Amino acid sequence: MSGVFNYQTMDTPDPRGSGDAGVSGHRSMGNGRNGNGRMSPSSPLKLFGQAKKNINEIYKDVLDFLSEAETFVEGIETSRYLEGVQCQEHVKQCRERVCSIMEVLSRDHMKVVFFGRTSNGKSTTINAMLREKILPTGIGHTTNCFLQVEGSDSHEGYLLTEEEPDKPKSVQSIKQLASALSNVKLKENSLIRILWPKNKCRLLREDVVLVDSPGIDVTPDLDLWIDKFCLDADVFVLVSNAESTLMQTEKNFFHKVSAKLSKPNLFILQNRWDISAFEDDVDEVKQQHLDRNLEFLCEELSLMDHKEGLERVFFVSSREALAARLKESGTPTPTGVMQEGFQERLFTFANFERVFEECISKSAVRTKFEQHTNRGKSIITDLRKLMEDLLKKSQEQMGDTKKTRREMADELDYMEKQLMLLTAEIKDKIKSIVEDIERKVASTLNDEIKRLAILVDEFERPFHSDQTSLNIYKKELHVHIEQGLGRNVQAKCSATLMSALEITQREMTERLSALLPEEAQQQVHTVLPKRDEFEIAYRLDCRNLCSEFQEDISFHFTLGPMNLFRKLMGSNKFGIARQPYHYDAIPRSIPMTPQEPRNFPPQQDNDALFALLTVGKNIGQRSAIAVLVIGGVIYKAVGWKVLAVVGGMYTAVYCYERLTWTNKAKERAFKSQYVDYASSKLRLIVDLTSSNCSHQVQQELTSTFARLCNQADITKSKLEDEIKQKDVIISQLGITASKSKTYRNKADWLDKALDTFKESFLTVT
Repeated sequence: MSGVFNYQTMDTPDPRGSGDAGVSGHRSMGNGRNGNGRMSPSSPLKLFGQAKKNINEIYKDVLDFLSEAETFVEGIETSRYLEGVQCQEHVKQCRERVCSIMEVLSRDHMKVVFFGRTSNGKSTTINAMLREKILPTGIGHTTNCFLQVEGSDSHEGYLLTEEEPDKPKSVQSIKQLASALSNVKLKENSLIRILWPKNKCRLLREDVVLVDSPGIDVTPDLDLWIDKFCLDADVFVLVSNAESTLMQTEKNFFHKVSAKLSKPNLFILQNRWDISAFEDDVDEVKQQHLDRNLEFLCEELSLMDHKEGLERVFFVSSREALAARLKESGTPTPTGVMQEGFQERLFTFANFERVFEECISKSAVRTKFEQHTNRGKSIITDLRKLMEDLLKKSQEQMGDTKKTRREMADELDYMEKQLMLLTAEIKDKIKSIVEDIERKVASTLNDEIKRLAILVDEFERPFHSDQTSLNIYKKELHVHIEQGLGRNVQAKCSATLMSALEITQREMTERLSALLPEEAQQQVHTVLPKRDEFEIAYRLDCRNLCSEFQEDISFHFTLGPMNLFRKLMGSNKFGIARQPYHYDAIPRSIPMTPQEPRNFPPQQDNDALFALLTVGKNIGQRSAIAVLVIGGVIYKAVGWKVLAVVGGMYTAVYCYERLTWTNKAKERAFKSQYVDYASSKLRLIVDLTSSNCSHQVQQELTSTFARLCNQADITKSKLEDEIKQKDVIISQLGITASKSKTYRNKADWLDKALDTFKESFLTVT
């Protein structure tokens, strides 16, 4: 057996061929060695379990990270504080991808598919590896469909079919369902899942799934088999018959597999090598098989080099390995199963399991986790870039917002200060204008009062001395005076007043507009009153003012005693000018505005004068003797001739006045009395009227400025609201930046965790 097995040292082999048996000091220099010639004390299959646990924990952290990130970006898009961010859908898709990967990872296992021609011992090999006779075996075409053996946490085994995946069946029914010899059998591309307790088999406990197949020489649907059962396989085991060379059917199948999978991991078991115990030229036959297998692996399929190929070809007897392991467990086995040299074949089978376990563990880690690791790194890289972009964008926008907020605050402060200055100036301006208007109106009204006689003379209405006509005449005269005075005052004052008003309003508008933004300046002009909306009302109200006027148009002889006495008493040392006729009885009921002090005599002096007048009047009315007495005195003094001349002249004057006291004279006397009375009354309301006019202008200017200031207040309010909004945005952007930085750092940590995983599990040599 030179060139096949060379031993330097070897302990007594375990005749049961246990995969867990230690082989101390064993170095296989030929095919079937484990790489360094020494078995590892721990199972290589644990690498896959550790890797699976590690990658699942990492992906759980990734999923938590993505869930938080999705909530984070959703909040950003909903609040719209950060402009131009549309990444929620992208994060959601990443999270869904991670969920899909985690679902696959939870189902991922090390999958081994056994292929070969009919009756080459595929089922027996699987039973030997499981250390229990589970799959049906026998001579000829035994397995009719695909059988998948996987671990279960249950204490009893059961099986599931594709037709009834939720209805467990007894393992004993497998002979009726899967055996080609049974009348009740499934289709060749059907799959039966056999759930076997993990505590009964180390391979199943380490997440290994073994798939048995029908003979590849019994069906033409090889492509369907490959697509359905082989694309996710980690290792293929070609169970060949050592009694014949490698057949073209077997080669064709794996050519198809190699075309759909990039460099599949392939082991070749030359089964039934126990037949070599009856042959003489065993070494030559073995070398022939080895050469053809290496040529197929290294040259035709180009899967590996020659050195690695030597570690993928094993000459075993699965029947002997199964018998030895069943015997170990106490299960009765047929006698005569073990042939000469079985110990070497048991060692080779155990060595195959060791190399196979190392290969499937490394291969499964790569095939199951490398792609997921790279995809996870890609997702994390995308998320890190997204968080970095959010961080930069939030910081940039926060800087811009702070700058805008600072400009708004400066603008608001400037506006408030300028408004305070402008308000003070406008108040002073309004005060000055009001004082000028008051003086102007007072002066104009006084001038018009002086010209009141002319205005009264312009009143032309039929005059009658009866009381009814006089009352109508007085009412119309009141209206004429009120309209005439108002018209004259308005003609002299209104144009000037309105011009000053408009100039002041325009100045207020221009100065206030300069403080407002352009959009608010357009609103300012809409609040200004139109020119024809305001008119100064002078409100003289002569009807009520002169309502108590009482005329005296009865005849009074100029040289009559009482008239002379009255004229004599009309001016006295106190400077009091008593109004003739009717004034003594007129009450002063109209309130007076404050005016300059007048030189009225003391009340007691006025009473004395009125008493004298009353006495004189009584004297003239009650006693005609007084005239005779006076006449007698004059007669004695000057003589009768002078007295006659004087009496004649006196009589002539009396007759003249009496004859000339016509209706026209009565009208003149009425108007003269009215002018004197109305002038005195109008002078009393000069200050009131001028103050009223100035107050109207003051109200108009103040209301105009208030409306303008209201626009400024609206602008200020908008600025204050915008500043508050900017403060909220700055706060939210700060939170966004902080969270983005946290998530970016977490992405870095997860990326580093995936790198560590790659170093720990994917770079294992």
